[in-house]
Amino acid sequence: MNPDHRICHIELDEKSIIRRNADIDHERRVAIFDLLEANSYEPLEELPDGYGGPFRVMLRMEDNRLAMDIFSDQDIYQDRKLSIIILPLTSLRKTIKEYFQICDSYFSAIKSASPRQIETIDMARRGLHDEGSEILQERLGGKVRMDFP
Repeated sequence: MNPDHRICHIELDEKSIIRRNADIDHERRVAIFDLLEANSYEPLEELPDGYGGPFRVMLRMEDNRLAMDIFSDQDIYQDRKLSIIILPLTSLRKTIKEYFQICDSYFSAIKSASPRQIETIDMARRGLHDEGSEILQERLGGKVRMDFP
């Protein structure tokens, strides 16, 4: 595995990505941190100047689709896009909705529920997370070679 084939920075577009609440924002930050710690990411299309990584990725919504703007690790001002990957969210919509509902239940439960109830909700949350991850990897299959442990 080429150590440059990885995402080194992820940013969420503040104008198009909905902020839900402090708990969800914290979960997002933790998920991004974990993803950046160990990942393999290689766009399958030929990039300008044969660039092979590492990559900065901006995630944003565009016409109800997920857009991944890909930049070199040196392009901190994001003024020279290497590529854009756009994915319809139709196949993820139900999973995303259920995930946010279970997260709301989880954050309510940690305030008053028993440890066993919290564990049950957390297992369901992780299951939906894994389901969404699998769908996303499948949708990106012809566009990006990746491995997110």
